[in-house]
Amino acid sequence: MITPVQPDPAALTSALLYLDGVEVAFDGYKALRGLSLLVEPGEMVAIIGPNGAGKTTMMDVITGKTRPDRGEVLFEGKIDLTRRDEAEIAELGIGRKFQKPTVFESQSVEDNLLLALKDRRAVISNLLWQWRPAVAARIDEVLETTHLAPLRHRPAGMLSHGQKQWLEIGMLLAQDPKLLLVDEPAAGMTDAETAQTAVLLKRIARNHSVVVIEHDMDFVRDLDVRVICLHEGAVLAEGTLDRVSANERVVEVYLGR
Repeated sequence: MITPVQPDPAALTSALLYLDGVEVAFDGYKALRGLSLLVEPGEMVAIIGPNGAGKTTMMDVITGKTRPDRGEVLFEGKIDLTRRDEAEIAELGIGRKFQKPTVFESQSVEDNLLLALKDRRAVISNLLWQWRPAVAARIDEVLETTHLAPLRHRPAGMLSHGQKQWLEIGMLLAQDPKLLLVDEPAAGMTDAETAQTAVLLKRIARNHSVVVIEHDMDFVRDLDVRVICLHEGAVLAEGTLDRVSANERVVEVYLGR
């Protein structure tokens, strides 16, 4: 009897990030229950869902903080993230921004970006921090992208909450990741900062893949991207925000009537 050859999932997808049947349990509680989703190169996706839906656990699995009990997690169609630790996954080009900004408050905006540079060790060894043209150009590019150029010499501790969020996003960009995972970037922002953050993320998505976890539906609408709603550790609905918002189960468990 000839045993059929099972297709290699890596050969079936062009996705930058591919999750299939991912399960995670903590002391009997199933945080993820067969989660399957994908993110294409150059795509931004918004993840929504009620508290306890599995959004943070999903991020933890992607970044190597939590190992799944079952399922596949592939990066660039061939790299098994379940076999990599957090440092290795960061080196592969996956950057994560948590909800609360974590910047070096006593350092300037510019210095925060310099400390975050992917090749910072090479910078240190190069004539005791003398700037190379490529380093200076990268810092300038990130400052312009995040609209922080006028504040480059200001201590990070003197920035507004929104500006700290932009700085932390800039610190991720300085490392030139292929995929950015951004957790509730609009939380605690003014309306003006929220609108500017949507513009910033759309600009970043021109050259990077971005996954945004967010509860602010107006902000998600401004992003104008594919939306995935999680519930009880699995995908409940996906599509445009209008399509997801019209789903009766999404209304029942998350959006309310």
